[in-house]
Amino acid sequence: MSAHSGESARETGDFRCSRCHQQTHVTRGDKIPKCPHCSNDEFDTRYHEPENRS
Repeated sequence: MSAHSGESARETGDFRCSRCHQQTHVTRGDKIPKCPHCSNDEFDTRYHEPENRS
């Protein structure tokens, strides 16, 4: 799963930056920001999705 800044988040979760690997929390429907830690605009993984918990 790859996501880029400026896209709308399809699910709430924590997005992991593909460059510095820090996580940024984004709520469903909000625009994905650039990484606040390194200003990268690509995220490679999403964690902690409340709707996908078992």
